[in-house]
Amino acid sequence: MAEQAGPTLITSVQRAMRLLEAVSAHENGAPAKQLARETGLPLATAYHLLRTLVHDGYVRKLDDGGFVLGDKLQTLKTTGRAQALLSRVRPTLGALRDELASAAYLTFYEDGEIRVAEIVDGPGTPRVDLWVGFEDAGHATALGKTVLRELDEEARKDYLSRHQLADLTPRTITSLPELLRRLEAEPMAPAVTDLEEYALGTVCVAVPVYSGDTLGSLGVSLPVNRFSRLQEVRERLLPTASRVTRSLSLTI
Repeated sequence: MAEQAGPTLITSVQRAMRLLEAVSAHENGAPAKQLARETGLPLATAYHLLRTLVHDGYVRKLDDGGFVLGDKLQTLKTTGRAQALLSRVRPTLGALRDELASAAYLTFYEDGEIRVAEIVDGPGTPRVDLWVGFEDAGHATALGKTVLRELDEEARKDYLSRHQLADLTPRTITSLPELLRRLEAEPMAPAVTDLEEYALGTVCVAVPVYSGDTLGSLGVSLPVNRFSRLQEVRERLLPTASRVTRSLSLTI
């Protein structure tokens, strides 16, 4: 029997990774000749790879000719940390989806916007058609209204000053005083509902979560014929939100 072939490796990628490792070992930078020597690469090869890495932002060349890690790697690190955090809570979101037979959603309030971080759905539990982005529909979704309810007065005022209360369905709240009144008088607090305000035929329930100091919301969407289950859904969401917050607040 023929011996199983190993994986196909791209030598140039391996060399670039070795260079990045070498660059990261020198806090104050190192010249190309030193990096070539440390990685065992021909000087010309090291120059070509470093030039490419500088062009793409993974490495930065200092005025003295040394090379240090670039800003692009910091972006990757930040993104990787976010992915690692989300990987912790996906099983919990999946369990919530299966138990409630509904798509589950996770959002965060970042840089003054309400953004969807994760959606866990399935063939029998489809997500809501996100025909209007959550950044422009915070006033019409349970997930967005949960965040707005939890924000302090100044942050909430800032958000609402930058976002029009668009009329998405006949049930959307487009009056600012009425929206604020309902947020303060929400009967299911700390849970918040969306009763066909974002999409006709769909109701949603959401509760607050935190990732460290970052506010977010956890929610589910249901067909309107399951409206009578909203209180039951709320009782399931609250302990789940506590587990999600604990998972997201652990230090990586």
